[in-house]
Amino acid sequence: MMKLKVFSILFLLGFMCHAQEFKLSGKVISAENGEPVANAELWNKTTGKLTVANESGDFVIAGLEKGSYLIAVFSYEFEIQEKEVEVNKDTEITFRLQPLAESLSEVVLTARKEQLFALRKLRKVEGTSIYAGKKSEVVLMDKVMGNMAANNARQIYNQVVGLNIYDNGDAGIQLNIGGRGLDPNRTQNFNTRQNGYDISADVLGYPESYYTPPSEALREIQVVRGAASLQYGTQFGGLINFKFKEPSEKKIEFLTRQSVGSNELVTSFNSLSGTVGNFSYYTYYNFKGGKGFRPNSEYDSHNAFAHMGWQITNKSKLSFEYTYMDYLAQQPGGLTDAQFYLNPDFSNRERNWFKVNWNLFAMKFEHQFSDKSDFSLNVFGLDASRKAVGFRENRVSQADDPSAPRELLIDDFSNWGAEARFLTRYNFIGEESVILLGGKYYETDNSQFQGPGTAAAGADFTRATDDFPNYPRQSQFDFPNQNLAFFGENIFNITNNFSVTPGFRFEYINTAADGIYKFIILDLAGNPLQNETIADTRNFERSFVLLGLGSSYNLNATNELYANFSQNYRSVTFNDIRVINPVFQVDPNISDEEGFTSDLGIRGRVSNIFSYDASIFALKYNNRIGEILRPEMRENAEGEMVQTGRIVRFRGNIGDAFIYGLETFGEWNLKNTFFESSFNHRLSLFVNAAFTKSEYISSDATNVVGKEVEFIPAVNLKTGLNFGYKDFMAGLQYTYLSKQFTDATNAPQDINDNQRGIEGSIPAYGIMDISASYSLGRFKLEAGINNLLDNTYFTRRATGYPGPGIIPAQPLTWYTTLQFKL
Repeated sequence: MMKLKVFSILFLLGFMCHAQEFKLSGKVISAENGEPVANAELWNKTTGKLTVANESGDFVIAGLEKGSYLIAVFSYEFEIQEKEVEVNKDTEITFRLQPLAESLSEVVLTARKEQLFALRKLRKVEGTSIYAGKKSEVVLMDKVMGNMAANNARQIYNQVVGLNIYDNGDAGIQLNIGGRGLDPNRTQNFNTRQNGYDISADVLGYPESYYTPPSEALREIQVVRGAASLQYGTQFGGLINFKFKEPSEKKIEFLTRQSVGSNELVTSFNSLSGTVGNFSYYTYYNFKGGKGFRPNSEYDSHNAFAHMGWQITNKSKLSFEYTYMDYLAQQPGGLTDAQFYLNPDFSNRERNWFKVNWNLFAMKFEHQFSDKSDFSLNVFGLDASRKAVGFRENRVSQADDPSAPRELLIDDFSNWGAEARFLTRYNFIGEESVILLGGKYYETDNSQFQGPGTAAAGADFTRATDDFPNYPRQSQFDFPNQNLAFFGENIFNITNNFSVTPGFRFEYINTAADGIYKFIILDLAGNPLQNETIADTRNFERSFVLLGLGSSYNLNATNELYANFSQNYRSVTFNDIRVINPVFQVDPNISDEEGFTSDLGIRGRVSNIFSYDASIFALKYNNRIGEILRPEMRENAEGEMVQTGRIVRFRGNIGDAFIYGLETFGEWNLKNTFFESSFNHRLSLFVNAAFTKSEYISSDATNVVGKEVEFIPAVNLKTGLNFGYKDFMAGLQYTYLSKQFTDATNAPQDINDNQRGIEGSIPAYGIMDISASYSLGRFKLEAGINNLLDNTYFTRRATGYPGPGIIPAQPLTWYTTLQFKL
């Protein structure tokens, strides 16, 4: 009885303490004419919470304890205002914002964008998404100084820590990034989205991204790693979300950017944007064409996008989006090590072609039930195809035979999905907490053909099975997949400064394959000894729950400690298993990967001088899928597995791996440090460095345990200097990656290899880029040089298209862009 009384008294005291809460309310107006500033944003930098004023400029910030709070108020047409407010009772205040000057230099505009970026970067909740306690980064496109026309990834992502980037030299039509031991090929280990919906070929069966939005159309890129799996999927990599520019508040705004560059590069980006009453729109057309720096490297791409929004009420919005892309590229093939060091511009593939057609559809409904509750529904679909035809043999050095049939691969993708999210704020033990609940349904009906194409030289994707019935690699499959997921996260604000965010994700996955493949054995003269059609039907159904936990502690208004832990899962794809590849063999018993990701870090700003993010991470892979070198095994006529005498790359569940490291980013504003009173100058230095260790800790394969994990440079460094004066801006950047391995046995590089070019490490390399721009009224001129030191290097050993073999990176190239905005 005594214990119950003591507990009751303590509970009552705690309740009374929490009951001493106050509200800060008032109005945001223009200091020039006293008119209300509609939808102004007020960020409580002390608590990290955001409040948005209504159409009349009125706002209420509730649930405040007695104390001092730093409030930042901003709207895009006004100066940012920061004010410290003392709250010891219900308090009213009026914020008077100064309108921006009509004509500002590029340096001043950039400084303002950096202020807004600093305010946005640390938000815990945006719309119906939670980012509290996560390793999250935002690439603000207005801050990027680089080759936007060619989507130069190492410049665009230069402040995102630890990314490993393939250099394709195709004007950025495809994005290839990885990190922490994840294969960069077509960004397949990230959940890739635009405006919140999936854009990859098949999230389950073929998670590769053949379409990448042009950077010139983007407002920002969100990169959320580690614990992002709970909201966005099961991937080890996390999320990449491309957010397009918002419609202009004018009735019509026109932007055109025309670019030329090395190797006959021509790009044209043209957009229209505006708002008329309750309707808004944003649309663009983008063309890219060029010939590449190697023979047989011609490409052209057509990309269009349309967004139409309808503000039904002040609390409801409906939007529709359509994306179209069609591109054709000739592929010069890969090289052996000997060929690369003799002449990296060499090509011995004249008949290899690649074609993609992409059609994305999306409808989004957003509704605000109250000031505390938001709902969103995304319904999306994809109708697309990917075709590849070419001479692809085990020996990279083998010359093309113009009379031989080319291998043809045709993939047709048809999928749709719907994702609903509900987010609400509620009081828990006297503090505002936030809960997010959501669900996703995803369905695909994809098909794939592999077999002989024509013996022509052009971009002919006609099937030629009747002409070449004994072509050794033939298959045709359907891949119907289903996925149902439920997820939830909850921010528990234990105090004003400390929050804990647990979460879960339930997944039901059913992947299937139904089709046939050919088993063909030829004699030395090419005559068939056996030609058998084998039916293959598989169905793999599973369900599981993933858990995660994040936490955040605000040291002060601008500095934060964060930590998170999340389970991860990656399903094996039947697509990978069934495609017959002459350069590697797949284990028929290959199975799913699982593991966890964790981060512990600190991030924030020191005054207006230094911003930083430093964290340690650990990643555990169980049943990691990788590749090793071993004797090729094939089934003979008696059904026995026998060695063929060839050494091949074997792809399967290699073993368990552990990856850990330190990721750091820092940006020092030299101008604010030494020349704070100079408004027309800009000078800053940034360092982005990741130091990573990895090891296979168990494996049934020989010569694997203790070896390093593939695609992990021990040192990944990007550093640069950004400077400007009035309307002139420039940036210099240096990138360095140390040696990395491409298979689990850590096969060393053999620079004298004149046969394959598929095995071996990727040597360390360093690249320097320089870019500059000058603005004059409605015009802007941009120019730059990539790979300024003209280094010869490569970032990739391809096992399939666009190889196989070494894919050389671009030498010194230049570009220039003229922009006009009306």
